[in-house]
Amino acid sequence: MNKRFENKVAIVTGAGCVGPGWGNGRAITVRLAEEGARVLAVDRDPARLEETLERVGPLRTSIRTHICDVTKNADVKAMVQACIEAFGTVDVLVNNVGGSAAGGPVEMDEEVWDTQVDFNLKSVFLSCKHVLPVMIAKKSGAIVNIASTSGQRWTGSAQVAYAATKAGVIHLSKVVAVQHAPLGVRVNCVVPGQLHTPMVETRLARQRTGGDVEALLAARQKRIPLGFMGDGRDTASAVLFLASDEARFITGTEIVVDGGMTARCD
Repeated sequence: MNKRFENKVAIVTGAGCVGPGWGNGRAITVRLAEEGARVLAVDRDPARLEETLERVGPLRTSIRTHICDVTKNADVKAMVQACIEAFGTVDVLVNNVGGSAAGGPVEMDEEVWDTQVDFNLKSVFLSCKHVLPVMIAKKSGAIVNIASTSGQRWTGSAQVAYAATKAGVIHLSKVVAVQHAPLGVRVNCVVPGQLHTPMVETRLARQRTGGDVEALLAARQKRIPLGFMGDGRDTASAVLFLASDEARFITGTEIVVDGGMTARCD
């Protein structure tokens, strides 16, 4: 059986994970490898990357790891060069780096705002900046940016910088998609909702429920019409579709992966 990404090369940023389970980057990396891609798995934490490699078993031979701070221009340029040196090209880019910080404009320090802008939005800009010339030169490529339903609506807590930057990721994707469509490059977003990823236990529970993981999970699940929370594997399924040739006529749009949450009026 043919695999969807046979002879394709992908870069996945944020390919590690903050704990056991299926974060978005880990799941995307594993699924791409399972579908035949050679993957440059990128993170700033070597231990997190190693945990991802453990999930792929024999397929780890198709994955190279790379340590990178995707908020720094020189690092991102070196990341793309490392992929070309390892695999010869870049066919798919998945910009998955991101994270939230609590607070509105009054409570949030200016430094936190600036860090969120760099982490969630500038990182996407820089990766596109250095990957696009590779794709333009061969007149083909697919970029999938990971946004968030927080960039579309209120999702239960004040996180003004995260919401603003994820909204920015969605619109950046549309602008880049239209500009580069005549050049053979497609750009889309996946917009995950309130998934049960390792970040819930390691970060969000501390921010929102004083460390009570079960209380946070219950509150999040109540918002989901399907009645259960997905995880990073659901994000990965949407990413693989948008990055594949099955989506050859799809660009400048997004797939929301949220169990129906944003379709609710309340």
